[in-house]
Amino acid sequence: MSKIFRYSLLGVMILVQSLAFDVSADKLTHLRTSKKIVPVNNVSAPYFAIQILALKRSPQNPSYFRNVDRAREFDCADGYVRYTIGSYSSKEAAMDAISGVKSLGYQKCFVVDLRSYNLNGKQSSADNFSPRRNTTYTIQLAAFRYPVYLNHFEEFDNVMEFYPEDRVYRYTVGQINGSKALEELNRIKAMGYPQAHLVPFDKYRSFRIE
Repeated sequence: MSKIFRYSLLGVMILVQSLAFDVSADKLTHLRTSKKIVPVNNVSAPYFAIQILALKRSPQNPSYFRNVDRAREFDCADGYVRYTIGSYSSKEAAMDAISGVKSLGYQKCFVVDLRSYNLNGKQSSADNFSPRRNTTYTIQLAAFRYPVYLNHFEEFDNVMEFYPEDRVYRYTVGQINGSKALEELNRIKAMGYPQAHLVPFDKYRSFRIE
């Protein structure tokens, strides 16, 4: 009987240690989602989309986006955060898609010209950005409202995850000297990440999720 008890106790200890390891291995397991909710800082063509939500603050639960795998988030100057899906070159093309979006449960959705959004914190274009030789950079691959599964970035095995004060998850790769940063950035863009850009590593360092 005592032997059975010892084996049972050993089994419980192994299970607890296993669970503890899993938690420490990924602190965000309970939050991760396959939904890609992308914060947008600059409006660019194509300009037409379908607005599905307008909220006073960003929702902390991805269930708001039922039946939607990808949406764009716009933080507007009027105090609302707006969410859109789709990208259309004309209003007519967007109107043709309205019925399909309503069937997903967004009965109050409508077509919007993104140029009508007055955004907070607009960022200037980085097209003419020139890295400093004595600075270490990391390459941002993507930014999402909710943490995604890291296998989303299947081309890389060293993706870093950050959660800055704006509560948007950033995903970057590499720590590169400024003298080689543009060369590496262009290589990663050619891999299918056209929106990738350089960020000084020190800007994100303290927000890294281990």
